[in-house]
Amino acid sequence: MTKQPPPPLKFLFRHPAHFIACGMGSGLSRFAPGTAGTAFAWLTFPLLRMYLDSDLGMAIFLLLAFAIGVSACQITGRALGVVDHGAIVWDEIVPFWGVLMFTPPELLWQLAAFLWFRFYDIVKPQPAKFFDTQVKNGFGVMMDDVIAAGYTVLTIALFKAFLPF
Repeated sequence: MTKQPPPPLKFLFRHPAHFIACGMGSGLSRFAPGTAGTAFAWLTFPLLRMYLDSDLGMAIFLLLAFAIGVSACQITGRALGVVDHGAIVWDEIVPFWGVLMFTPPELLWQLAAFLWFRFYDIVKPQPAKFFDTQVKNGFGVMMDDVIAAGYTVLTIALFKAFLPF
């Protein structure tokens, strides 16, 4: 995959979908935009939990954010000429919010979740690789990261079950 330069800041404001898909600007990072988007998710998660204090409310929000993300990523990818352009990070943000829902609130657990999520997002174990390589639309862009999130939650659960703390 060739690294694409980030679009200019004014690109964010040309269409609401661009602002969303590019993670409110976090995807414009010149260094590791996917990691920047995941960090944005980690930093904003406490605010979400403050307003969405029930798991049901959070789950409904995440489903809506996913659905909006499919469209936003599709529109933004088309505008950038690359289906899954590096500046598109909503696909990291929404699934990582989901991961944090299932991660213990201690910093060490959240850091582990962050690192595992980045690992699975980069490695793309099946079926994430299928969605990344074969489903060339907004749904595919979002789904490969949802699968990475699933692997992350499973890994955290296994570590939590087998570690003595």
